[in-house]
Parts: sequence; structure tokens; C-alpha cells
Amino acid sequence: MAKATINGHVLAESDEFEVVEGNVYFPPSSVKMELFKPNDSHTTCPWKGEASYYDIEVDGETLRGQAWYYPDPKSAAENIRDHVAFYVPPVEVTQ
Repeated sequence: MAKATINGHVLAESDEFEVVEGNVYFPPSSVKMELFKPNDSHTTCPWKGEASYYDIEVDGETLRGQAWYYPDPKSAAENIRDHVAFYVPPVEVTQ
């Protein structure tokens, strides 16, 4: 079981997840999307492709760009398509 939390709020929790480069990627069905807002930021990884970002909104605070996902990954990263990963800290991720 992997779990992502911040300030006592569970952001994602699942028995099924992927670990890539030390980051836990949660399947979209395990993510509490009501706490997320799309962000216009993008970065590019040479082997995974272009990442998109989410802001996390908890306790009236917006944590800008603290979660990311690959909506259209390169073939080597197909296993994390749409899975969500988090910056640690501020998010706490346990396995």
C-alpha cells in the first residue's frame, strides 16, 4: 500500500502503483482529484516525455505544481501514463 498525504489530507492511496526513479506514481483512480487543479507548467524528460502538473489545494492553500503526470508518455514510460507523482516534501509518500 502506498499513500500520499499533506497536512493530514490523503491525496492518493493504492495497492497498485509504479516506482520510477525513486518516485511513487499513483494510478488515476486512486487520486482524490477534488484536491487538484490543472497547472499550465510542463517539463520534458528525455525518456518519459512531457510532464504536466497539478496544483494541490488543501486547507485554503494552493501548493503550486507539487504533483505531475505524463498524459502521453514515450513508449518506455507507458506504464505510468496518467499516473500521478508528488514532490517530497511537502507531500509525504509512504509505501
